[in-house]
Amino acid sequence: MKAARRSTLAEWHHARELVNEHGENATAYQILNPGIERWLKPNAVVGYVTAAGYRVVAGAPICAEDDLAAVVEAFENDSHRQSLRTCYFAADDRLAETLAWRGPYDRILLGSQPVWNPAHWPVILDRKASLRAQLYRARNKGVHVRHVPVEEAARDPRLESCLAAWLETRGLPPLHFLVEPATLGRLHDREVFIAQKQQEVVGFLVASPIPRRNGWLVEQNIRAPNAPNGTTELLLTAAMMHLAEQGAEVVTLGLSPLSRRSCITAEHVWWIRLLWPWIRAHGKRFYNFEGLDNFKAKFLPERWEPIWAITSAGRVSPRTLYAIAEAFGRMPPPLLVARTLGRAVGQEARWLRRRLGL
Repeated sequence: MKAARRSTLAEWHHARELVNEHGENATAYQILNPGIERWLKPNAVVGYVTAAGYRVVAGAPICAEDDLAAVVEAFENDSHRQSLRTCYFAADDRLAETLAWRGPYDRILLGSQPVWNPAHWPVILDRKASLRAQLYRARNKGVHVRHVPVEEAARDPRLESCLAAWLETRGLPPLHFLVEPATLGRLHDREVFIAQKQQEVVGFLVASPIPRRNGWLVEQNIRAPNAPNGTTELLLTAAMMHLAEQGAEVVTLGLSPLSRRSCITAEHVWWIRLLWPWIRAHGKRFYNFEGLDNFKAKFLPERWEPIWAITSAGRVSPRTLYAIAEAFGRMPPPLLVARTLGRAVGQEARWLRRRLGL
C-alpha cells in the first residue's frame, strides 16, 4: 500500500475549511484524520487512500452541490492518468444518483447507518426500559460523564491509555481509514465526552461534525475493559442531550457493515450474494457484524440509510474488495489475516494463563 503524502498545515486547514462548508456525507470530517491522502483544489477536496491499484475514497468528494459532477470527472481523470481505478467507499444515495449519469459504475450495498434527531432522545428513553436500566447501572457504580473542551481532551493522557486498553480487546489489529483510532491529537471542531469513575477514565466519546446536515457522526465510543455496564449508553445519552441543546438535527453512529435494516434490495453478482452471508456468519470471532448491528438497533433509530461502495471499474470485482481491505488494514490482506490469527492465538494464551492462575 502506498504511504500517504504528508500534507502541509496550510493544505490541512484548506481541506478543513472545505469540509466545514460543504461536508454532507457522514464521513466528511474523517478525511482530516491521519493517513488520509487528499486531492485538493480551490473549490473541492477528495479524501482517499491508495491501495491495490485503487484510490479508495472516503465517502464522497467534498464540494458545492452544483460542482459535484465536474469534481468527480476531474478526480477520476487524474486517477486514470496514474493508472488507478476509483472506489467510493461509504457513499450515500446522493453520490450514487450523480454517478448514475456518468456511465458504467457498479455498486454493492455495504450496509446501513442508523440516524436520529437527538431532540427525540428523551422519547427513546421513555420507550426503552432496558436502556434506562443500563444508565442506572452505570450511575449506581459511580460513573459520570463530562463534556470537555477539545483542548483539555487532547492533553489528557488518560484518554490515550483508555483507547490502548480498548484496542487490546479487539479481535482485529488496529484498523485505519474510516475507523482510524488516532484522532485524539487533532480534535478541532469535534465534541468530546469523558466517562469517569472517581478520577479514573472508563470511557470517552468523540463526535465529528456533518456540517451540511447540521449533524454529527459518533466517530468513537470507547469503553475501558473494566468500565461498569452501561458506560457506553451513558456516554451516548450525554452526547445526544448536549447535541440536541446545540440545535443539531442529525446524529448517526456510522456504518453498520452488512446490515439489512435499510430495507434496500441490491442486485449483487452471485459471488457477493454468497460472500456477504458467509462473512456475517463466520467472521464473528474477529468482527461481530450482527452484534454491532443489534447494538445500534437497540437505540431505536428513526431511519436507516443505505451505504454503498461504488466503483468506476465497471464491475465490482474481488480486486475491489481486496483494495478496500488493504485500505483499512494498511497492509496486504493476507498479512492482515496472518496478524489477526497471531493476535487471536496470543489472546487465547493470555486467557488460559489467567484461568490457570499463572
